[in-house]
Amino acid sequence: MTRGGRDKTQDDGPERKCIATGEVAPKEGLIRFVAGPDGMIVPDLAGKLPGRGLYVSSNRSALERAAQKGLFSRALKMPVKVPENLVDMIEGLLARRVVDLISLARKSGDAVSGYEKVKDWLLKEEATVLIQAEDGSERGKSKLSTPHEGDYIGWLTADELGLAFGRQTAIHAALGAGGLARRVVDDAQRLKGIRVGRAEADLGGRGRRKG
Repeated sequence: MTRGGRDKTQDDGPERKCIATGEVAPKEGLIRFVAGPDGMIVPDLAGKLPGRGLYVSSNRSALERAAQKGLFSRALKMPVKVPENLVDMIEGLLARRVVDLISLARKSGDAVSGYEKVKDWLLKEEATVLIQAEDGSERGKSKLSTPHEGDYIGWLTADELGLAFGRQTAIHAALGAGGLARRVVDDAQRLKGIRVGRAEADLGGRGRRKG
Protein backbone atom coordinates (compact mmCIF):
# COMPACT_ATOMS: atom_id res chain seq x y z
CA MET A 1 0.00 0.00 0.00
CA THR A 2 1.53 3.33 -0.99
CA ARG A 3 0.96 6.72 0.63
CA GLY A 4 -0.49 8.04 -2.59
CA GLY A 5 -3.64 5.95 -2.38
CA ARG A 6 -5.06 2.60 -3.29
CA ASP A 7 -3.34 1.05 -6.30
CA LYS A 8 -4.46 -2.50 -5.72
CA THR A 9 -6.11 -4.23 -8.66
CA GLN A 10 -9.72 -5.15 -8.01
CA ASP A 11 -9.99 -8.55 -9.64
CA ASP A 12 -13.54 -9.20 -8.57
CA GLY A 13 -16.64 -7.75 -10.18
CA PRO A 14 -17.48 -6.91 -13.79
CA GLU A 15 -15.20 -5.09 -16.19
CA ARG A 16 -16.05 -2.52 -18.84
CA LYS A 17 -14.26 -1.02 -21.84
CA CYS A 18 -13.36 2.67 -21.88
CA ILE A 19 -14.57 4.33 -25.09
CA ALA A 20 -11.65 6.81 -24.95
CA THR A 21 -8.68 4.51 -24.34
CA GLY A 22 -10.00 1.11 -25.42
CA GLU A 23 -8.75 -0.38 -22.17
CA VAL A 24 -10.82 -2.87 -20.19
CA ALA A 25 -10.92 -2.31 -16.42
CA PRO A 26 -13.14 -2.96 -13.37
CA LYS A 27 -16.17 -0.73 -13.72
CA GLU A 28 -15.61 0.74 -10.24
CA GLY A 29 -12.77 2.76 -11.75
CA LEU A 30 -14.78 4.13 -14.66
CA ILE A 31 -17.56 6.68 -15.08
CA ARG A 32 -20.81 5.42 -16.60
CA PHE A 33 -22.78 7.65 -18.97
CA VAL A 34 -26.18 7.36 -20.57
CA ALA A 35 -28.00 9.48 -23.13
CA GLY A 36 -31.00 11.30 -21.69
CA PRO A 37 -34.36 11.65 -23.46
CA ASP A 38 -33.20 15.01 -24.84
CA GLY A 39 -30.05 13.50 -26.31
CA MET A 40 -27.82 15.00 -23.62
CA ILE A 41 -25.05 12.84 -22.18
CA VAL A 42 -25.61 12.31 -18.45
CA PRO A 43 -22.99 11.00 -15.98
CA ASP A 44 -24.38 8.10 -13.94
CA LEU A 45 -22.06 7.88 -10.94
CA ALA A 46 -24.27 5.39 -9.11
CA GLY A 47 -24.58 3.18 -12.20
CA LYS A 48 -28.34 2.87 -11.90
CA LEU A 49 -29.86 5.00 -14.67
CA PRO A 50 -31.75 3.16 -17.40
CA GLY A 51 -30.43 2.96 -20.93
CA ARG A 52 -27.33 1.75 -22.65
CA GLY A 53 -24.27 2.62 -20.60
CA LEU A 54 -21.02 4.01 -21.96
CA TYR A 55 -17.88 3.91 -19.83
CA VAL A 56 -14.91 6.25 -19.64
CA SER A 57 -11.87 5.86 -17.40
CA SER A 58 -12.02 8.20 -14.44
CA ASN A 59 -9.10 10.37 -15.40
CA ARG A 60 -9.12 13.87 -16.79
CA SER A 61 -7.42 13.14 -20.11
CA ALA A 62 -9.74 10.26 -21.03
CA LEU A 63 -12.86 12.23 -20.10
CA GLU A 64 -11.73 15.31 -22.03
CA ARG A 65 -10.94 13.19 -25.07
CA ALA A 66 -14.37 11.53 -24.98
CA ALA A 67 -16.08 14.91 -24.68
CA GLN A 68 -14.03 16.75 -27.31
CA LYS A 69 -13.61 14.06 -29.97
CA GLY A 70 -17.24 13.04 -30.37
CA LEU A 71 -16.66 9.60 -28.87
CA PHE A 72 -20.05 9.45 -27.15
CA SER A 73 -21.84 9.90 -30.48
CA ARG A 74 -19.54 7.39 -32.15
CA ALA A 75 -20.13 4.74 -29.49
CA LEU A 76 -23.91 5.23 -29.55
CA LYS A 77 -24.01 5.56 -33.34
CA MET A 78 -26.24 8.60 -32.98
CA PRO A 79 -25.73 12.35 -32.40
CA VAL A 80 -25.72 13.37 -28.75
CA LYS A 81 -24.96 16.58 -26.87
CA VAL A 82 -22.22 16.85 -24.27
CA PRO A 83 -22.55 19.34 -21.38
CA GLU A 84 -20.05 22.17 -21.28
CA ASN A 85 -17.32 21.68 -18.67
CA LEU A 86 -18.28 18.01 -18.36
CA VAL A 87 -15.10 17.02 -16.53
CA ASP A 88 -15.40 19.80 -13.96
CA MET A 89 -19.03 18.85 -13.43
CA ILE A 90 -18.05 15.23 -12.79
CA GLU A 91 -15.33 16.33 -10.38
CA GLY A 92 -17.85 18.33 -8.37
CA LEU A 93 -20.37 15.49 -8.34
CA LEU A 94 -17.77 12.95 -7.25
CA ALA A 95 -16.44 15.22 -4.50
CA ARG A 96 -19.96 15.74 -3.18
CA ARG A 97 -20.62 12.00 -3.34
CA VAL A 98 -17.50 11.20 -1.31
CA VAL A 99 -18.32 13.90 1.26
CA ASP A 100 -21.88 12.59 1.64
CA LEU A 101 -20.68 9.00 2.08
CA ILE A 102 -18.18 10.05 4.77
CA SER A 103 -20.95 12.00 6.48
CA LEU A 104 -23.16 8.90 6.50
CA ALA A 105 -20.29 6.87 7.96
CA ARG A 106 -19.85 9.50 10.68
CA LYS A 107 -23.53 9.35 11.59
CA SER A 108 -23.32 5.58 11.94
CA GLY A 109 -20.24 5.80 14.16
CA ASP A 110 -17.84 4.52 11.51
CA ALA A 111 -15.85 7.75 11.01
CA VAL A 112 -14.01 10.20 13.24
CA SER A 113 -12.11 13.44 12.65
CA GLY A 114 -9.44 15.35 14.53
CA TYR A 115 -5.81 14.43 15.06
CA GLU A 116 -6.15 12.83 18.49
CA LYS A 117 -9.24 10.77 17.65
CA VAL A 118 -7.71 9.55 14.41
CA LYS A 119 -4.43 8.71 16.16
CA ASP A 120 -6.37 6.74 18.79
CA TRP A 121 -8.24 4.72 16.14
CA LEU A 122 -4.98 3.99 14.34
CA LEU A 123 -3.27 2.83 17.54
CA LYS A 124 -6.23 0.59 18.40
CA GLU A 125 -6.31 -0.71 14.80
CA GLU A 126 -9.94 0.39 14.48
CA ALA A 127 -9.22 2.47 11.36
CA THR A 128 -9.15 0.93 7.89
CA VAL A 129 -8.91 4.21 5.94
CA LEU A 130 -6.88 7.32 6.73
CA ILE A 131 -8.17 10.54 5.17
CA GLN A 132 -6.15 13.78 5.16
CA ALA A 133 -6.88 17.11 3.51
CA GLU A 134 -4.72 17.81 0.47
CA ASP A 135 -4.17 21.40 1.66
CA GLY A 136 -3.27 20.46 5.23
CA SER A 137 0.20 20.84 6.73
CA GLU A 138 2.54 18.18 5.35
CA ARG A 139 4.43 18.14 8.63
CA GLY A 140 1.25 17.45 10.58
CA LYS A 141 0.01 14.85 8.14
CA SER A 142 3.30 12.94 8.20
CA LYS A 143 2.77 12.11 11.88
CA LEU A 144 -0.02 9.66 11.00
CA SER A 145 0.43 6.51 8.93
CA THR A 146 -1.93 4.60 6.68
CA PRO A 147 -3.43 1.54 8.43
CA HIS A 148 -1.68 -1.75 7.68
CA GLU A 149 -3.27 -3.17 4.52
CA GLY A 150 -5.61 -0.19 4.62
CA ASP A 151 -6.26 2.76 2.34
CA TYR A 152 -5.27 6.41 2.13
CA ILE A 153 -7.35 9.28 0.74
CA GLY A 154 -5.51 12.56 0.36
CA TRP A 155 -7.23 14.60 -2.33
CA LEU A 156 -10.20 16.18 -0.55
CA THR A 157 -9.78 19.77 0.59
CA ALA A 158 -9.98 20.78 4.25
CA ASP A 159 -13.29 22.52 3.49
CA GLU A 160 -14.75 19.40 1.87
CA LEU A 161 -13.59 17.14 4.69
CA GLY A 162 -14.95 19.59 7.23
CA LEU A 163 -18.31 19.54 5.49
CA ALA A 164 -18.50 15.78 6.02
CA PHE A 165 -18.12 16.30 9.77
CA GLY A 166 -20.32 19.35 10.17
CA ARG A 167 -17.49 21.78 10.83
CA GLN A 168 -15.73 24.51 8.88
CA THR A 169 -12.60 22.52 8.11
CA ALA A 170 -10.98 19.20 8.96
CA ILE A 171 -7.48 17.91 8.23
CA HIS A 172 -7.46 14.36 9.63
CA ALA A 173 -10.18 11.72 9.52
CA ALA A 174 -10.46 7.96 9.64
CA LEU A 175 -12.99 5.34 8.61
CA GLY A 176 -13.65 2.08 10.41
CA ALA A 177 -14.53 -1.23 8.82
CA GLY A 178 -18.18 -0.32 8.26
CA GLY A 179 -20.05 -1.08 5.07
CA LEU A 180 -19.52 2.40 3.62
CA ALA A 181 -15.71 2.32 3.71
CA ARG A 182 -15.35 0.43 0.44
CA ARG A 183 -17.72 2.79 -1.36
CA VAL A 184 -15.85 5.83 -0.04
CA VAL A 185 -12.51 4.42 -1.22
CA ASP A 186 -13.83 3.49 -4.67
CA ASP A 187 -15.42 6.90 -5.30
CA ALA A 188 -12.42 8.73 -3.84
CA GLN A 189 -10.15 6.81 -6.20
CA ARG A 190 -12.28 7.95 -9.15
CA LEU A 191 -12.02 11.52 -7.87
CA LYS A 192 -8.25 11.18 -7.57
CA GLY A 193 -7.96 10.34 -11.27
CA ILE A 194 -9.58 13.64 -12.16
CA ARG A 195 -7.88 15.86 -9.58
CA VAL A 196 -4.39 14.48 -10.14
CA GLY A 197 -4.85 15.02 -13.87
CA ARG A 198 -5.88 18.62 -13.27
CA ALA A 199 -2.86 19.26 -11.05
CA GLU A 200 -0.52 17.79 -13.66
CA ALA A 201 -2.10 19.95 -16.36
CA ASP A 202 -1.71 23.05 -14.19
CA LEU A 203 1.94 22.25 -13.54
CA GLY A 204 2.53 21.67 -17.23
CA GLY A 205 0.94 24.99 -18.10
CA ARG A 206 3.08 26.86 -15.58
CA GLY A 207 6.16 25.11 -16.89
CA ARG A 208 5.51 26.38 -20.41
CA ARG A 209 4.91 29.94 -19.30
CA LYS A 210 7.58 32.48 -20.03
CA GLY A 211 8.40 35.71 -18.31
